[in-house]
Amino acid sequence: MLLVGLTGNIAAGKSTVAEIFTRKGATLIDADVLAREAVAPGTPGLDAIMARWGDQVRSADGTLDRAALRHIAFSSDAEREALNAIVHPAVEDLRARAVAAARERGDRIVVCDIPLLYEKDMAGNFDCVVLVDAPRSARLQRLVRERGLATAEAEAMIDAQMPADIKRGKADYIIDNAGSMTQLDQRAHEVWRTLVRDADRKSS
Repeated sequence: MLLVGLTGNIAAGKSTVAEIFTRKGATLIDADVLAREAVAPGTPGLDAIMARWGDQVRSADGTLDRAALRHIAFSSDAEREALNAIVHPAVEDLRARAVAAARERGDRIVVCDIPLLYEKDMAGNFDCVVLVDAPRSARLQRLVRERGLATAEAEAMIDAQMPADIKRGKADYIIDNAGSMTQLDQRAHEVWRTLVRDADRKSS
């Protein structure tokens, strides 16, 4: 089994590449999905968040107000680290279980979509890392236009992550997303073919 780390700074297009890889046959383990599971109703994660922030992150119906939590988390390094300390251990446990299940099934290529892969020093856990990157200006525009964020909040989210230039020097494969969807699709397919070759070499 080839275990691939897929990462990229916010709004770079990582989720789109993950979809392409999935269509090509990859098993996808998505950190965002795991993070939602980690704070689902009845979980220790949600209990810890409510104990830490209380009504600030509670919706009218009693569920987690994700937008409010995101705003708090990106207001300061201390708040963000407090949230990460709650969510990340649970996510790591869920990911480990999913990888083990994929290995037991004999899945060929398993892609773990992890936004903070380099920030959390996780690259060594994977056979290779694929980075999806786009210029800061393009990512800022996507956050404001497509996700409806205020410019200041979008900039805070971008600034909270490791600069993409540093990540480019660490990644095994880079998929640039500065052009059209067709160009992104073409580059993603080129990298996928390389991953297939890597998987073949590993299994032989």
